[in-house]
Amino acid sequence: MFRSKRTSETGPDVVLIGAGIMSATLGTLLKELQPELTIEIFERLDMAAAESSDAWNNAGTGHSAFCELNYTPQKQDGSVDIKKAVNIAEQFEVSRQFWAYLVENNIISNPQAFIQSIPHMSFVWGEENVDYLKKRYKALQQCHLFKKMEYSEDQEQLKAWMPLVMEGRDPNQKVAATHMEMGTDVNFGALSRALFNHLEQLDGVNIHFNHDVRDLKKADDGSWIIKVKDRETREKQTIKASFVFIGAGGGSLPLLEKSDIPEGKGFGGFPVSGQWLRCTNPDIIAQHQAKVYGKASVGAPPMSVPHLDTRMIDGERALLFGPYAGFSTKFLKNGSIFDLPKSIKVDNIHPMVSAGLDNIPLTKYLIAQVRQKPEDRLEALREYYPEARMEDWKLEIAGQRVQVIKKDPEHGGILEFGTEVVSAADGTIAALLGASPGASTAVSIMLNLLKRCFKDYVETEAWQRKLKQMIPSYGQSLLNNPQHCDELRDWTTSVLELKAMQAVALDSQD
Repeated sequence: MFRSKRTSETGPDVVLIGAGIMSATLGTLLKELQPELTIEIFERLDMAAAESSDAWNNAGTGHSAFCELNYTPQKQDGSVDIKKAVNIAEQFEVSRQFWAYLVENNIISNPQAFIQSIPHMSFVWGEENVDYLKKRYKALQQCHLFKKMEYSEDQEQLKAWMPLVMEGRDPNQKVAATHMEMGTDVNFGALSRALFNHLEQLDGVNIHFNHDVRDLKKADDGSWIIKVKDRETREKQTIKASFVFIGAGGGSLPLLEKSDIPEGKGFGGFPVSGQWLRCTNPDIIAQHQAKVYGKASVGAPPMSVPHLDTRMIDGERALLFGPYAGFSTKFLKNGSIFDLPKSIKVDNIHPMVSAGLDNIPLTKYLIAQVRQKPEDRLEALREYYPEARMEDWKLEIAGQRVQVIKKDPEHGGILEFGTEVVSAADGTIAALLGASPGASTAVSIMLNLLKRCFKDYVETEAWQRKLKQMIPSYGQSLLNNPQHCDELRDWTTSVLELKAMQAVALDSQD
């Protein structure tokens, strides 16, 4: 359990490993809740949010389950399971509330630098897929969080929603789409950097770039000894801290293994890389105003769900299609090809082999993706934009994701497509593993971490009062209170100025 006093005269209360959206969110929450805490942040690269949180490495969709079909699987009886979608949608509302609090309290000065309004759409074709989408729409309509969703099979309506997608399409093709006007585009790299800029100005916070955490172990007094190396000067130092959070993206698993906590035994990682097609034609970019998600191919991982995606990156409007999946043994985009083999240990080799045998279709899919030619990528793009020409698109390398492999009593090991917080029983260390929908639900993930690792603090009146100030719905369910949900959505929309993308769209067309 976290102790209020520092473990040594020079050691910080908290060490955050990795300068991405998770560490940025946790650090900001902790300093708002307990301003006197001292925090040291270590990042192996020369800037914040340059790996998984970066705009070019992250989908950028405010994952609210409005358009992501993988969050609403179809059951064997034909019905659609919306539990995961409802959970993610509510978690994204929590993120919006926290971000609105940050803006109102001048912790973030310009929300338009990281969040924009952009409709979220799901698009399918073929009798079977249209039937599924209609069932999904009807199921989601039972939940207030999705009440404003629209559904249509009318091609004229679809042309109004997404002209590029319908241009040149067979008028006899059976198609359908859902449309959610209140979707968002989020630049998690810009958000992370804004939070770190704020943290760096606070007393008791230091951020160290180009610093690689090489090892960590538990001290006899219950604190953690962290060995760090400066990648520029090669100088080594040892830090002692009461609490450690490992939020290093794909780099979290190797550090969790080095911590040697019992709770971390048996976890493995399966790396998946990605690529985007980025549109280079401004006229085409200006014609699309939506995030259009489709159905993933059989065997595809969730982060490979195809989408034609309007983005705002570094102040410029962009249009991306993809991602195309791939395989690399690296755990980070800037990692080593030895990351995967070095992560294999005695305690996780059985779960990893078992998960591999159970996911042969995924392996075949990734091999096929790696072998794709430009013509293959263009063919996939034309399913969403029939008039696409290769000369208007450029291939870009996306980020690296490491999916969680964990022990399973029935299968030996299973591959998880989500995020997992692993924490020690005494609450002195925690690590975040996995990927989607991570960044969008970072606030909820970190609130759950606080309950695990800072339990005594969370239960105090002071922390409870502050948590409810930062997140007005804290401790309540928005599902059972439609009026409160609408009020909070109106508030966050107003504070975050969620009309900016539409204004940019009009400007770009003038």
